[in-house]
Amino acid sequence: MSKTVVLAEKPSVGRDLARVLNCHKKGNGYLEGEKYIVTWALGHLVTLADPEGYGDQYKSWRLEDLPMLPEPLKLVVIKKTGKQFQSVKSQLLRKDVSEIIIATDAGREGELVARWILEKAHVKKPIQRLWISSVTDKAIKEGFRKLKSGKEYENLYASAVARAEADWIVGLNATRALTTKFNAQLSSGRVQTPTLTMIAKREEEIRSFKPKKYFGMKAVVEKGITFTWHNDQKNDTKTFDEQELEQKLAKSKGKPATIIDRKVTPKKTYSPALYDLTELQRDANKRFGFSAKETLSTMQKLYEQHKVLTYPRTDSRYITSDIVPTLKDRLEACRMKEYAPAIAKIMKQPIKPTKAFVDDQKVSDHHAIIPTEESVPLSALSDKERKIYDMVVKRFIAVLMPAYQYEQTIVLATIGDEQFSAKGKRVTSLGWKEVFQDAPDEDGEDNQSLPALAKGDTFTVTSLQKTVGETKPPSRFNEATLLSAMENPSKFMAGESKDLIKTIGETGGLGTVATRADIIEKLYSSFLIEKKGKEIFITSKGKQLLTLVPEELKSPVLTAEWEQKLTKIAKGSLPKQVFLNEMKQYAKEVVTEIKNSKQTFKHDNVTGKKCPECSKLMLEVNGKKGKMLVCQDRECGYKKGVSRVTNARCPQCKKKLELRGEGEGQMFACKCGHREKMSTFQERRKKNQNSKVSKREVAQYMKKQDDDFANNALADALAKLKLDQ
Repeated sequence: MSKTVVLAEKPSVGRDLARVLNCHKKGNGYLEGEKYIVTWALGHLVTLADPEGYGDQYKSWRLEDLPMLPEPLKLVVIKKTGKQFQSVKSQLLRKDVSEIIIATDAGREGELVARWILEKAHVKKPIQRLWISSVTDKAIKEGFRKLKSGKEYENLYASAVARAEADWIVGLNATRALTTKFNAQLSSGRVQTPTLTMIAKREEEIRSFKPKKYFGMKAVVEKGITFTWHNDQKNDTKTFDEQELEQKLAKSKGKPATIIDRKVTPKKTYSPALYDLTELQRDANKRFGFSAKETLSTMQKLYEQHKVLTYPRTDSRYITSDIVPTLKDRLEACRMKEYAPAIAKIMKQPIKPTKAFVDDQKVSDHHAIIPTEESVPLSALSDKERKIYDMVVKRFIAVLMPAYQYEQTIVLATIGDEQFSAKGKRVTSLGWKEVFQDAPDEDGEDNQSLPALAKGDTFTVTSLQKTVGETKPPSRFNEATLLSAMENPSKFMAGESKDLIKTIGETGGLGTVATRADIIEKLYSSFLIEKKGKEIFITSKGKQLLTLVPEELKSPVLTAEWEQKLTKIAKGSLPKQVFLNEMKQYAKEVVTEIKNSKQTFKHDNVTGKKCPECSKLMLEVNGKKGKMLVCQDRECGYKKGVSRVTNARCPQCKKKLELRGEGEGQMFACKCGHREKMSTFQERRKKNQNSKVSKREVAQYMKKQDDDFANNALADALAKLKLDQ
């Protein structure tokens, strides 16, 4: 009897597939049953060869050897996962295996993982594709009933190869050219360099910004109602002419306020759309300070390990019509105490799908991130997992609830010759906001509770004052706002046509939902950007790099156009080789421009400490987790940690402490100025541990509770106990 090999991307998914397919016989890197053999990669097992793999001339980095344009690019087995590759290969080539099912992640990168393994193993057997958005038993069984021909995904594979080879051709040539020309560790790429450019432009906007004062008036009348002055000439609440404002203020003082109009308008707002990965990463950064990488990693566990959320790497915020019949089962899976009241209201009536969240045309590879039909004991989730799960579940429940409804009242009044207004709001139905009652009101302070007012009413003005404000520069990027800029870089494309900007917006901007987190991490690890608090700053090295990189490579336009062409390859409307030929030509132009550059690079972070390996002076750089000393000689590559940000908390301001120094000389330091020796810190820590319940004790207690554990007095007391570390 012939068998079928099922190739998963990771062991955890492989084990799930094997259980559903009744494959219980354990082998070396696989599980076998009567019909199926399930094996798995460990992420990528095969990759493109490094330049050194094309000849000895590339073992040393020399400017004269560039550009590197080997034809064809070769695949190699990754050394650290070579053992698993051999195990997978042996199963694929078994004589009793007649067919292969690709069951890697359902996306461009997942296709690449599997196809490169098949290509390197020289497998020519028929291929089918498992394409699912969750790894629950139900989804797996349904997916195997609807297997698709591997031929349907050959264009997707071509697009994945084109992306990987383009990054190799452009990225490695640009990086080697910059590094050898300027004798510094400089990296450049088609996504990371435009991203760095946006950060630099924002920094320049802030630096060149000149604040300007503006003025307005606030009036408080009887019954405590606050009115805001209106500038009739500009339909604004402020003016930059202080003298004019002072004159209006003087004329209005002592005059009563007369109501001239009152409008009550019923309004409604619908819930925010379901999450795609970028929106989830943005929100998690805003609410919890999670990095894009942390959110993706946490989502991956909720998808693969706990099986409670669907596939994370999606760029859609909609679901398809075939998901609608499963919505009640998904709600039942989330029906824990915290969500139960809202879910009960939804379940009282048939769920009515609307275009607000169901649209087949707005889903390409994967639908929005939503809960699966699997339940999970909340005690089984880590703190991060619990927070991400909560965000997704609440957003899912919210789209199924009715609109938030309220009445907005706008009252117009005159004080002398000047017009003022007051806004009020009365909620008539919480709707979807019932799920987010613990969230702050985003409607702003202008909406106040207004008493009954009628046209012609007159009130004594108890206070009339000038207000002063100042225009503010744009905020520095944090990871949330940088993700938004990468998704929609149109603001940084001055001078480009509206059609091009629209087209680029449709391609999804810089990078993809799956790669943006890695791009940001690479900018940190290359010391091109650094984080201070939550804000992102470009380093001196990053600024200099942008003066050395060819102008076109810095533009969001170029990389967005490339992404558009990759989409065309995936759809079969552009041959892969046409695109790669363009990349080779572009790489030649980049190398030539760098070779002919008259610019210089200067390290401005040189310390007086010598490298223990080569005796050259070391550079001090700010890594994401603390300061490091790095040898300035790129061929040496010596690195050493100088300080690191710890989880220990400052006793004064409660911020995280930085640990500096070595051995007995180690010292904790805080930005607020607090300093203490390691010995002093340990004494303080010991006292705190003796006087407080430990985190472990709290965790053990919480695990004993059921999932509907209420916030009783003991729980509240435990929640308030925090260690000073």
